[in-house]
Amino acid sequence: MKRNISINRLILICFILLSNLLFAQNPRFKFIFMTDLHIQREANAVEGVKKAISEINKLNPDFVITGGDLIMDALAVSYERADSLYNLFNETMKLINAPVYHTIGNHEIFGWYPQSKVSSDHPEYGKKMFEKRIGKTYRTFEHKGWKFFILDSIEKLNEEGKYEGRVNAEQISWLKNELSKTDKGTPIVVVTHIPFITALTQIQKGSLEPNTPGLVISNSLEVLSLFKEHNLKLVLQGHLHILEEINFNNRVRFLTGGAVSGRWWAGPNNGLEEGFVIVNVDGENLTYEYFDYGWDVKK
Repeated sequence: MKRNISINRLILICFILLSNLLFAQNPRFKFIFMTDLHIQREANAVEGVKKAISEINKLNPDFVITGGDLIMDALAVSYERADSLYNLFNETMKLINAPVYHTIGNHEIFGWYPQSKVSSDHPEYGKKMFEKRIGKTYRTFEHKGWKFFILDSIEKLNEEGKYEGRVNAEQISWLKNELSKTDKGTPIVVVTHIPFITALTQIQKGSLEPNTPGLVISNSLEVLSLFKEHNLKLVLQGHLHILEEINFNNRVRFLTGGAVSGRWWAGPNNGLEEGFVIVNVDGENLTYEYFDYGWDVKK
């Protein structure tokens, strides 16, 4: 009898070791991409974001990534208003049970528009408010063998405070350094607020219409070329409040993830309900679902 118990234990140990080895080679996890929250005290936005968070917690993801335009808005308002919105956002995010990684959007940048009447020497001017309240505007993190690059895709275009989609030179240098330390086989996800590519303009205005500087990343080719020798699997994008997937050669997928706020808390945007994206990873395979969390506009 003792011998049979020992054999059974040995079989169980071998099974556990084999399972762990297979899991390490084929990791499985789930994460949420929630973008364009545009939280504010008006338009029942807080209630809407809380409802989205409640559904996210039920899904029990490994982590959550926000895609920018977290507040509404810091570009054209006073310090008091921007301060209150950041405080509201950070307090609301505490309701998420999973770790959260944030992306900067154009609406998080404080005082760029002249309407704000904020001096450029204000200690929280521009991106400094995001950095102080939330953290670095670009960063990496790793999870179960995958590497995630969160980018800052907003740069000031002119003295009137208009912005463009661009990854600046400092960030390009940082990317080169990070990629030099990244195994070429490591599966990679890139996150950006302003998209690298989209067909939105061509669908809405015609196939020969160009994109504008604030709609897409103007140096997209330069940035994406850095990943050419690496295992880039997915690019997550925000900004446009649409759901769009562009699959290039069945290798890199560009996914624009709708909007938690829909049409800025005024209902569905072009027929797309308020929602977020659930991404499931199985080994190096990705599947996604756009999740309508059931928000109805309240008047």
